[in-house]
Amino acid sequence: MNFSSKLLENAVNEISQLPGIGKRSALRLALHLLKQPKEQTTYLTNALQNLRNEIKHCSSCHNISDVEICEICSKSNRNNQVICVVEDIRDVMAIENTAQFKGLYHVLGGKISPMDGIGPHNLTIDSLVNKVKSGNVTEIIFALSSTMEGDTTNFYIYKQIEDCVVKISTIARGISVGDEIEYADEITLGRSILNRIPFENSLKNS
Repeated sequence: MNFSSKLLENAVNEISQLPGIGKRSALRLALHLLKQPKEQTTYLTNALQNLRNEIKHCSSCHNISDVEICEICSKSNRNNQVICVVEDIRDVMAIENTAQFKGLYHVLGGKISPMDGIGPHNLTIDSLVNKVKSGNVTEIIFALSSTMEGDTTNFYIYKQIEDCVVKISTIARGISVGDEIEYADEITLGRSILNRIPFENSLKNS
């Protein structure tokens, strides 16, 4: 791809680093920005800089937040004894959209995947285990995608807390094997949470 402008080429190269964006799509986006008023580009630049510089992770659930304790954890009407374990913020948003879950979340920040060099120490598993061992949690709900990595992560956490006095369940398999939570429709996902099953049952069926 030949560019008449080094500035345009640099912009396209940076935009194309985003997931799912190739050089041609990056070029279209860059040219689109050039057609917009300068203020629009400034707003976008400021929003991205603020996102990168000021974003926080909730000190309780590790969800992305603007403040130390996220909005969900700080709500008094949430059941803080029931914790739903998810991979990232996209899963939190998907489950919240169902309006079927009234507990809290624990965001792992990924799934165990040796092929990708991601082990338990790369995730927030230790803080989850500490929450359970504190004795204030009555139920842990696994809501990771039904992939090999998701099942591996579920089982690893299960082995860490199986001796604790806590109910361990997993969302019902209304979510197809291999599907990501964030792409499930709200009705199916909501029913999967309401109809969750003991985690031990999923081990027998696997």
